[in-house]
Amino acid sequence: MKYLCLIYSDESAFANLPKAEIERIMSDYRAFSADIKSSGRFVDGNRLESADTATVVRVRGGKLSASDGPYAETKEQLGGYYLVEAKDLNEAIQIASRIPGASYGAIEVRPVAEMAPVRG
Repeated sequence: MKYLCLIYSDESAFANLPKAEIERIMSDYRAFSADIKSSGRFVDGNRLESADTATVVRVRGGKLSASDGPYAETKEQLGGYYLVEAKDLNEAIQIASRIPGASYGAIEVRPVAEMAPVRG
């Protein structure tokens, strides 16, 4: 089963870290990424641009509304994700606990409800 591991952290706190600390964190992410890929559990993953580049789209009464900024003002922002293959939620949680961001932010783990392919 696929699980989406959403990585949340405080962008402003990260931006204020010393360069050496940022390099250490990025090194930890490179190591985790290499490890999860070699395990065969990796499906996809990416870092996201900062939350201030987000656009929120809504359609109400047939009218489109687009606004700048993240969906919600929160202390922690969605900064990236890993899509992993795991036998169950417990294994997905164990994988998520090894994501470096878990030590200073939060990782939300969600099962993916896979849809049947669309045939056209």
